[in-house]
Amino acid sequence: MQLDLNLLTALDALLEEGSVMGAAQRLHLSSPAISRTLGRIRKLTGDEILVRTGRTMTPTPYAQSVREQVSELVRQANAVLAPSRELDLDGLDRTFTLQAHDALTLSLAPPLLNAVAALAPQVRLRLLAEGAADTDDLRHGRVDLEIGADLPARPEFGAETIGHDRLVVVMRPGHPCAGQLDLTSFTAHQHILVSRRGRLADPIDDSLAAQGLRRRVLAAVGTTASALHIVSRSDCLLTAPESTCRPLIDAFGLVTAPHPVPVPPAPIICTWHQRYDAHPPHNWLRSQVRAALATVLPSPLPVDQR
Repeated sequence: MQLDLNLLTALDALLEEGSVMGAAQRLHLSSPAISRTLGRIRKLTGDEILVRTGRTMTPTPYAQSVREQVSELVRQANAVLAPSRELDLDGLDRTFTLQAHDALTLSLAPPLLNAVAALAPQVRLRLLAEGAADTDDLRHGRVDLEIGADLPARPEFGAETIGHDRLVVVMRPGHPCAGQLDLTSFTAHQHILVSRRGRLADPIDDSLAAQGLRRRVLAAVGTTASALHIVSRSDCLLTAPESTCRPLIDAFGLVTAPHPVPVPPAPIICTWHQRYDAHPPHNWLRSQVRAALATVLPSPLPVDQR
């Protein structure tokens, strides 16, 4: 037998109001519609539910015995189908896992952790490095939020571009190109790439090829810190996002120069599984990441949501 759960809502209103008319007004339905529903409830339960006593209606002993249970079932159903969107940050006890490349993690971590500690004292963050290959961690909930430069290829993921960072050329102090970097000197020197997959070419090479030029890529390394360490001890050049890499650039005592190749700013994109689209804790996490990045980037964030 298939049950119509709407009958519970009607039964709750009938027991609360004690009349067909009162229940109809409460549910914004007509009295005949509620009368028909009461007939269905009587047939289903085998009980009269409400019986007329003079000008009023009185609940039967069975109706009185199930009144509180019916009210609780309706409350639970409403909580499931219309959940509260209010977020209790003091009571939020959860671990969020974020994944990003090392330079971005280094820039975001201080403002993000300070905000989380102040606003949600029971929340913990797990900050993971990018892997060498794509995984299903985001799909299976092992990672809550990926932060990188690529939009997701699958429609099951949500994404938001939360900022852009200007690309610059990084070099050691006293480098032959310091203060006079042009396209000729840029292509004349060796380059280090940051690639978690070990790729030895990137969009810079495509742009150079369109002009009939090429550069020599000496090596690809997996982290920005490794690349900057090499740059600090050689004449190699590195193309890197300026603001998010600034703490590491300063830590290695390096200098930057405007990029001689006309390249657009690097996007910073948050990606999550769509099951978290309307999840209040996850929405709050994304807002904190967005706010933390605003303290890192020097200009207002261009926001492009997908």
